Amino acid sequence: MKALTYFSFLLCAAAIMVSCSSSEQETAQVIDVTAKARIDSTLTAFVANGKVAGASALIYEDGKEVYFGAFGFADKEARRPMDRNTIVKVYSMTKPITGTALMTLYEQGKFDLDDPLAKYAPEFADMTVYVGRGENGEYLGEPLERPITIRDLTRHTAGFGTNTNIPGLGDLIADADASNWNNTLTEMAEKMGQTPLWFQPGTQWQYGPSVDVQAFLVERISGQTYHEYVREHVLDPLRMEETRYVVPQKDIDRFSASYTQTESGLTQLPNEEAHAFNLKKWPLTPGGFGLTSTLDDYMKFAQMLVNNGTLKETTILEPETVKLMATNHLDENIEERSWLPSKGQVGFGIDFAVRLREPQSAEENNGVVGEFFWDGAATTLFWVDPVNKLTAVFFVQVFPFDGTLHKGFRDAVYGPVKVASKK
Repeated sequence: MKALTYFSFLLCAAAIMVSCSSSEQETAQVIDVTAKARIDSTLTAFVANGKVAGASALIYEDGKEVYFGAFGFADKEARRPMDRNTIVKVYSMTKPITGTALMTLYEQGKFDLDDPLAKYAPEFADMTVYVGRGENGEYLGEPLERPITIRDLTRHTAGFGTNTNIPGLGDLIADADASNWNNTLTEMAEKMGQTPLWFQPGTQWQYGPSVDVQAFLVERISGQTYHEYVREHVLDPLRMEETRYVVPQKDIDRFSASYTQTESGLTQLPNEEAHAFNLKKWPLTPGGFGLTSTLDDYMKFAQMLVNNGTLKETTILEPETVKLMATNHLDENIEERSWLPSKGQVGFGIDFAVRLREPQSAEENNGVVGEFFWDGAATTLFWVDPVNKLTAVFFVQVFPFDGTLHKGFRDAVYGPVKVASKK
């Protein structure tokens, strides 16, 4: 009897240990039953409240799919639902793909990050910085204090003007029309090289055409067109067949419409206008925008990153390179950072924002220290969370960019922001 009792005790103890282990494992998991319900509710509310016509999300954790959801319409006028294979314009989520292509050349020893851009592209050898207009309206400039480096391109500190609304300089940017879709990347670079910079390299963070110059640099260094190079070295090896500049006619019925928020509510843009860049092959293959993708296709890219450069048996980058890209390169002395602080407690690496600190208030974007991410103009988003081995891709197609959607989705994934107590 005593032996039986002791045996029973051992069984009970083992059961308790298994239970505790399971409980700890369940606690460690980010996307549990509660999180899934929270995400469903959040995405449903985005649609029901008229914030978006359709929303979808895909999340992997520890190499496995743990969440997929699609709600509302990809094309409300056509009554086509948002689906797993819906094609969307990812806009600036093109940038990390371009940065990855560039860094494959870095691994080949083709350049160093602190090399002057003009070493490879003499189009940028004689740049000046805009300081104003003279009495007769003539342009006044000053010489560069130091050359633009490749690192400046990868962290948005090169000094390029961002738009045509900059007083004085905006007219010169408009006249150059460097980003015209009918320009090749070489023609774009030539026109940018003849346009004054907005500020001295390395002194400010300002979003702009730096990643388009990265695509040009890929062409110049590799000897291939950017489109060929990125397909051969990034997209095709990852089997990202549906990440493309041009959406073929056979797939048009999967192409999401785009929407804009107006005073009267959500308005669908005409498809021929919204899809114009992606319905034909243009001379320009920008590195900063232009790609379309699906949830599963873009997730392959995110999974490659969380796996330190490898997806299954395909290696795109070495672990050291991924770490370099996901490390903050933005000096704390660079205080002028445009709207980057709206992303949370972040710095900037190589074509990614990098989370440096936990949220300091409940209003900030949720996330984990060490996470790296980027988003797109139509409010798309993806991130890589190495701590939890979690990757998330979030698709909507709405203008203007709506950061409240990212805030809501992040809170749904991780739960409400827990602000660290200040000592």
